[in-house]
Amino acid sequence: MASRSTHSTSSPAVRVRRTIAEEDRPDSLWDMERSLRRRGFEVVAGADEAGRGACAGPLVAAACVLPSGRRGRVPGLADSKLLTAAVRERVYAEVVDRALAWSVVVIPVDELDARGMHVTNIEALRRAVSALDPSPDYVLTDGFPVPGMARPGLAVWKGDRVAACVAAASVLAKVTRDGMMLELHEKWPQYDFAGHKGYITDVHSAALERHGPCPEHRMRFVNVRSARDSYAARAAQLTGSGGMVDDGAMSPVPGEVR
Repeated sequence: MASRSTHSTSSPAVRVRRTIAEEDRPDSLWDMERSLRRRGFEVVAGADEAGRGACAGPLVAAACVLPSGRRGRVPGLADSKLLTAAVRERVYAEVVDRALAWSVVVIPVDELDARGMHVTNIEALRRAVSALDPSPDYVLTDGFPVPGMARPGLAVWKGDRVAACVAAASVLAKVTRDGMMLELHEKWPQYDFAGHKGYITDVHSAALERHGPCPEHRMRFVNVRSARDSYAARAAQLTGSGGMVDDGAMSPVPGEVR
């Protein structure tokens, strides 16, 4: 990790007052965890996922336990969706360096298609939490409850904006998944996965219409199935009208129907 400068133009007294003010803020990102610790839940984990709404690429779930006190105050930590890619990378490195425990679970597209998003998402979050060591006393999740966990928990609306451990998990999941989508872009450049990360955009929809889906597209999405069917119909029409037969001499473009 690159060295960090400790130089500051503010005086020690100003820095102390600022730290105290942040600690006492009722809407602080760390307030919920402090409250749980005061009630006896020493190890508080957050869990979140990335890629739930995408029509291509994996689902990534993450869980994280941050230390109490100043070390747990990760610089720049916030909901991953509110951060730029560069800031997310820096926050990711800080989370990995500071966390008492963290884990990431990747669910591939074929499993998502076979089992469905909600069931698979819940299981991925459970797996991420169960992989934590130390095991948490309490678990905060973003948005909806995760049944079947061995520890008590609470689903928090917009948890990645009000609980530091959930925000940390959201950054872990988002940065991990974005890196995987960049790798998929190298394999399937015609879809521009590097740009939209598998989510539905005009560019992505146009690429789907032109090339049909690739193996990394989720067939449970209506737009993906529609693109598959329309591409196959066009391919059949072209073959029939031209009387041409594919002799296999030409290598297929990745993602196109053979």
